[in-house]
Amino acid sequence: QVQLVESGGGLVQAGDSLRLSCAASGRTFSTYGWFRQAPGKEREFLARIRWSGGSTITADSVKGRFTISKDNAKNTVYLQMNSLKPEDTAVYYCAATPLFRSITTTQASYDYWGQGTQVTVSS
Repeated sequence: QVQLVESGGGLVQAGDSLRLSCAASGRTFSTYGWFRQAPGKEREFLARIRWSGGSTITADSVKGRFTISKDNAKNTVYLQMNSLKPEDTAVYYCAATPLFRSITTTQASYDYWGQGTQVTVSS
């Protein structure tokens, strides 16, 4: 059974940091992505990483504050979030695809999704 399980969300204050984890099982993936969705808003791409080689793309909206990384031994992808702001409040989702797609910044680029983890940043 293919699973992506996110963890690490929670309630923090503005300026704090959080690290989200996405543990994959059931198959191998070529690319992982992180998205978020705030209430009343569309799901937003944040970052992606290629499993082979580790190349990354980060959205301009979070560049300099959010960093995606991976741990091959643990088959886990991380999203390090620093200097959090109230507008970062959202449900954060991990996504993955086994296919090597050239476009990796849209929801349609991914075939598997985690259940989401809530991040709430208070002012």
